[in-house]
Formats: sequence, C-alpha cells, structure tokens
Amino acid sequence: MTDRVLDRRRSGVLLHPTCLIGTERGALGAAARGFIDWLAQAGFSVWQVLPLGPPGGGGSPYWARSDFAGHVALIDRSELPDPAAQRADYEAFRNASRDWLDDYVLFEALAQQFQRPWWEWPPELRAREPAARERVAHERAADLEQRRIEQWYFDWQWRALRRHAAERGVRLFGDLPIYVAPDSVSTWAQPQQFRLLPDGRPALLAGVPPDYFSADGQLWGNPLYDWQRAQQDQFAFWRARLAVQLRRFDLVRIDHFRGLAAYWAVPAGAQTAREGHWEPAPGQALFRALQADLPQLPLVAEDLGVITADVDALRREFGLPGMRVLQFGFDGSGTNPHLPHNYSSDVVAYAGTHDNDTTLGWFRSLGAQERTRVEFYLRSDPEHVLESMLRATLGSVAQLAILSVADLLQLGSEARFNTPGTAQGNWSWRLPPGALTPALASVHTALNRIYGRTE
Repeated sequence: MTDRVLDRRRSGVLLHPTCLIGTERGALGAAARGFIDWLAQAGFSVWQVLPLGPPGGGGSPYWARSDFAGHVALIDRSELPDPAAQRADYEAFRNASRDWLDDYVLFEALAQQFQRPWWEWPPELRAREPAARERVAHERAADLEQRRIEQWYFDWQWRALRRHAAERGVRLFGDLPIYVAPDSVSTWAQPQQFRLLPDGRPALLAGVPPDYFSADGQLWGNPLYDWQRAQQDQFAFWRARLAVQLRRFDLVRIDHFRGLAAYWAVPAGAQTAREGHWEPAPGQALFRALQADLPQLPLVAEDLGVITADVDALRREFGLPGMRVLQFGFDGSGTNPHLPHNYSSDVVAYAGTHDNDTTLGWFRSLGAQERTRVEFYLRSDPEHVLESMLRATLGSVAQLAILSVADLLQLGSEARFNTPGTAQGNWSWRLPPGALTPALASVHTALNRIYGRTE
C-alpha cells in the first residue's frame, strides 16, 4: 500500500467537483479551496472525487471521452491565468501533453462540427488520414488553439488546488474508469487498442451478467480492449492513462477491478447482457507492467459485486486495498464481508458510494425485516441509524474510511447522485451554499479524533 495516503488511519469525504459548480463560478477555484479548508477543519485528510475527464451523453464521468483531458465545465473562469504572462507554463504544459493534446482538441472540434459519432464522419477523417488532419488543423487553427488553452486552464487550476490541499494535509483520491466511451478520442486515435468493427463501432460491448439485482444483467455499451495487442506493446495505453492520473492524485481507484481478471463480453447488437460470455483478462501481466513504472502502486481496487477467488487473488498479489460498503452488509448473514466485524485493515470502508442512495434514503426504503437487522446490528433506534452507520464506518479497522457529503448533511434520496441502470436525473446534485458549517466541522473533528483518524 502507498505510504502517502494509507500510511496511517485516515478519513475522507466523497464529493465530485461538479457538485461545487455555482451559478457564477466554476468548481476549481474558491469553491474547491473552501471545501478543502472545511475538510482540514473537520479532521478529514482525503478528498475522493469521480473521474475528471469530459463526460459523454448524460453527464456520466464514467462515459469518458478522454482519460487525459479535463472537464472544462469545472474551470473557475474568475481565476484564469494570463496565457501571455504565463507563456512558459503554457508551453511546458503543451510539451508534457503532446502525446494526447492535439488529438483531443481535433477530436472535439470535429465532434462539434459533425454532431455525430466519429465512425459517421467523412471517410478521410474517420480514418485519420494525415492530409485531412493537416487541412483541418490549418482551417481551424484558432479554434484548436483555444481548446488547448482551455485544457491548460484546467491543468493550471488543478495544480494550484493540489498545492492548496497538500499545504493543509489533504490528499486527493481519484478514479479511473476501466473502460472508455465508444465515441471517444481513444477509440478514434488508437482503434488498435479496442475490439472494433471495421467502421469503428464496438464489436463487443462491456457489461455484467445477470445476478440477484438484475435478471438481464447490465449492458454498458463500452468497447472492450484488444488485450492481445495490449500485451504486445507492453500495455502502453494503460500505462499512459494511469500516469496522467497519478500526476493529479495521491491515490487512484480502479473502477470495475474484476474486469481485469475476467470480463463479460456481449456481442454488438445484443438486446441484453444475457447474451454475453466470460473472457479472461491479463490482469497479472498488466499490473506487473504498471509496477515496473511505479513499484508501490497507489491504487484501490473497486471489488464490489460478485467477486471470485481469482479476482481477490489478483488484488492481494499486488497489495491493493479493496472496498467495503456498509449498506451492502444486511442480508442476514454474519459472514457478509460488508459488515465491519469482517473488515481487515487493507480495505477502504464506506457507508455508501456514489452509486448508492444516501444512507438516510437507503434506510427509509428498507422493508421492516431489513430495518430490524440494521437496528439490531448497530444497536440503534431508527432516529439515530444514520449517525450509527457513520460511526461504524469510522470506527472500523479499515485504514481509510470515506463518507459522502450527503450523509454528513443528513440528506435523503433527493441528494442521490447516481442510480445505476438509469439514464436520466443523475450527476446533477449540487452542494447547497453554506451547508458545510463550522459547527458541522466540530462534530466531525470529535468523531475523527475519537476513532483515531487524525494525526
């Protein structure tokens, strides 16, 4: 485990930066600094966010158009640097980003022009013919340069934010989606990394098989990797996408970790995920390649769902903490791994994640039998279940405990951030102005102190 974040007992808060966007200001200026200051005041030393890349349709940060670019809606435009005065910094950013920046700005400019996925563009642009790209680069030079500057703004503000966090003892915890969106700069610029049809559309789609929660499984629609090609180039694509995350964060969560041991592959055109099948992934070889770049991998494995022995063995072989979610613990079994008495120190403990209802909303939705189990386990009455859930998470042996802002504010289902399997009404919740008060900070300072999560 990394010695920068998991070197001692810590606690953190999950809040995606889009929740800080106001009517007049973006997220990455005063709003984010104020949130970091509140975290430090409240005894929290980790801020967990979701992927920062530009989202695709529906606003999902897991439908990534780029793993390398930043979501420009997060930029605080009242605090922009001057490109002329900071020319050296801008040029340094361009040089450091040359492997992805020009492809990205060209992709977004063409996407805006054609308003269609890239496999429906004119053939010469779909195939990235050099003459066609040079023509567009010349004709739209000013537009492309402005898009580069926008990415520099994002990078500038994120670097400043990371310095601010470090000065206050707050670590940044990021998130890397396992897959990219089908209509993304990655599939356009590096189609050889994916299992695509000749026209560029996915040949096989990502998802998960039928289970207790979904009779048809889940059909996500992301393209799957060509792992044979990835092994031939020593996982260059994965090494590059992780490297940029580790320049932004102290710790990174690998989303859907089980897909790196084996993944569910659904043929294109299938109506449901039922039509899929399991295929093996070269997870061991991948992590050995990543470890060659960084021996102590500062990663967390999102190992939720039905986890088989091979997935757990892969996580343990490379010393990656897993995840435990208290809301998942109350099926009536005392051996449920999500109950705190079954935790080990090498997990990250949550009451709920961004995919769960808020803890208050979750508890209110339970049937009578499940409510009784929760109250009995926590030795709590209904009025204090939320507080008891947060205390159980903080008091567990997990080295890192993460609470959501909605739970800190004791909010119900109206503050739910995402409902998996639905396309509408997600990713839009905003933190109410002034909600994080000094009085609330004092409460959590005491809790973090009593559970040994402050220095």
